[in-house]
Amino acid sequence: MSSGAKAGLVSADVLQKEKQELRKHERSTKHLEEESRNAQTVFRDKSGRKRNLAQEQLEQRLKAEAEAKREEQYAKWGKGLAQERQQQQNVEDAVKEMQKPLARYIDDQDLDRMLREQEREGDPMAALIKKRKAKENKEKEKPRYKGPAPPLNRFNIWPGHRWDGVDRSNGFEQQRFARIANKKAVQELAYKWSVEDM
Repeated sequence: MSSGAKAGLVSADVLQKEKQELRKHERSTKHLEEESRNAQTVFRDKSGRKRNLAQEQLEQRLKAEAEAKREEQYAKWGKGLAQERQQQQNVEDAVKEMQKPLARYIDDQDLDRMLREQEREGDPMAALIKKRKAKENKEKEKPRYKGPAPPLNRFNIWPGHRWDGVDRSNGFEQQRFARIANKKAVQELAYKWSVEDM
């Protein structure tokens, strides 16, 4: 039978033995039943390995956060960084202006500076003011050499602020560079002779 008991006419002894075996089997599997009652479900992938769902969810969340951050960055770039800075500056200026009193007097320094910095069309002094500002902002240029081409040095420095262009060496560098150039030329010539008949 499906219960494991024998079918048909059976004696009481056989029934007793079957009952005892059934109880014994139930007792041996009782601890398994208790363990499985509180057990977590094991998820496996196609190849049969265990899957760590918590780790996968964490990775997906981190991936989604990185994607959202990247999308936000691209959206910011799409709007234009300079335009966003200008808008932020405009908001700050507006807040600053709102904090000032409504009545502006003649001795208001911010208003005076703003009016002076405005460039108006047809202003005869605008060119002079621009020239003065450019002169103030411009760095002093270091003196430059204005003579015949000097002999080359190993640093390719032109005479001027740091060097007056006079060669005060004993000629060692020129001799060394000549030897190096000569050696290279001889090697090149030897190579050409060696592959000439190929």
